[in-house]
Amino acid sequence: MNETAKQLSAEELEGRIAVLRRFRTLLEQQREKFQEYLRVLELQEGKIKDEDAEAIIAHSNLEEQIVRNIGSLQKVIVPMQRLYTRVSTYNPADSEPVTKLQSDLTKLRSQVLAQNLRNRQLLKSRMAGLQDEMTQIQIKNPYRSHQSVYAEQDGTGNLVHVEV
Repeated sequence: MNETAKQLSAEELEGRIAVLRRFRTLLEQQREKFQEYLRVLELQEGKIKDEDAEAIIAHSNLEEQIVRNIGSLQKVIVPMQRLYTRVSTYNPADSEPVTKLQSDLTKLRSQVLAQNLRNRQLLKSRMAGLQDEMTQIQIKNPYRSHQSVYAEQDGTGNLVHVEV
């Protein structure tokens, strides 16, 4: 029975190592996605300042894809983390790199949120400026008070009689 207990321990140990490696891989993938997202947001900030509308749209589309990828990774990481915490109690030394990865992710997440907030504020101020410009253009329009020649006049109709 001692051999069976040792085999179970070896099998259990292999399982725990596999869980640890998979969890670490998932955390590294998420860290890379957050870094990519942060780079996109930083580039987007420059494009907002340059008022490059097409680039802003492209960055927004890329941003949506990255956020979806992060969301799908997060769906896998949460159950993996629960499993990891149950399994990792045997050797705390193995969990140190994972703890560092998790703190890196937390730091990156806060940087992403801060950059996203800056971009939103830039976009809001730019949109307010565009609205002001549109208002100024409407005020300066010399034809704004004139009625269109194609608009209905007073609603009364005229009969026209045509003889051939």
